[in-house]
Amino acid sequence: MPKEESFVVNRIKSVGFALRGALLLIRTEASIKIQVCLAIAVTIAGFYFNISPTEWMFQIFAVSLVVGIEGANTAIEKICDFIHPDFDKRIGFIKDISAGAVMLVSIGAIIIGCIIYIPKIF
Repeated sequence: MPKEESFVVNRIKSVGFALRGALLLIRTEASIKIQVCLAIAVTIAGFYFNISPTEWMFQIFAVSLVVGIEGANTAIEKICDFIHPDFDKRIGFIKDISAGAVMLVSIGAIIIGCIIYIPKIF
């Protein structure tokens, strides 16, 4: 029977797996690459326009939510493709719902960005 690893060792391994997953997302998914570029751009804009701590919180939340939901969407799509590689309208329905979730949080993030930056630009 193998020796059970400690809680701390398991947490460290979990963080390693999560970092590997994040890097895989960034390296392999075009939509994540675009979103990371946008995240960098709004971060630079935040420093340039000297946004408030509250605005930073909303911006970080919005960016994190979009990237996180996009990661979940990618995982759902990969699972669907693995389970049923051929076209199936039920799988398409699942993928469309997942993509729709990304679109909805992206719209929310755009609105947050407009609320933060339009008054500073004009």
